[in-house]
Amino acid sequence: MKVKDARRTATTMIVRSSSGSRVSLSMDPFYELMKRLFKREETALRAKDFLMKVKEAQLTGDPIKVEEWREMLDDLKVSRSSFYSMRNKLLGAGLIDIGKGEYRLSGKFSKDMTDMARWWWSVVLKKDIESL
Repeated sequence: MKVKDARRTATTMIVRSSSGSRVSLSMDPFYELMKRLFKREETALRAKDFLMKVKEAQLTGDPIKVEEWREMLDDLKVSRSSFYSMRNKLLGAGLIDIGKGEYRLSGKFSKDMTDMARWWWSVVLKKDIESL
């Protein structure tokens, strides 16, 4: 099996209960989010860079093509297996998607987190969903 064809499964993310460690309160929210997904700081930084590239390319209307993987290896200064491992983790978390051979930011992550929060708030804590 080729690295680029590896399974894109779900992934693990660190969740913090302290309100002081919220991603939105960070000076660099993208990096803070990546630190919750990747164990190594270098990988978190590369993942952040990759997400920024995907975001910028999407905003300019010139999305990054999956076939441009060699350029990504050079830009991120990473091996092929490391790139695909990082990419697959971002796919598994629902932060990016691949459609029509292009990388795009995805809302799957947000929908999953919102669903978990609503379920916990309303079913487990028995609170009115409007008070969330």
